[in-house]
Amino acid sequence: MLEQEVKELIVDVLQLEEIAPADIDSEAPLFVEGLGLDSIDALEIGVALQKRYGITLPPESQETRRHFASVRALAAMIEANRKK
Repeated sequence: MLEQEVKELIVDVLQLEEIAPADIDSEAPLFVEGLGLDSIDALEIGVALQKRYGITLPPESQETRRHFASVRALAAMIEANRKK
């Protein structure tokens, strides 16, 4: 499932040794609350998404912020871009 792939990518890219992919709630916020990621983490995830899925996200876009709201939002964006 794509959400599981995204969780694994986040754990691998950010080297979150204390968090298992299964521990990440698909609907929980990725930033501030939830996982508590920051802008550097977002940049690293963005680079990983580009490498794995060929998806480029403009860093300062409001739309990009929406996509990074949760694992579920990221998975939906990847799925939508795969169909193009």
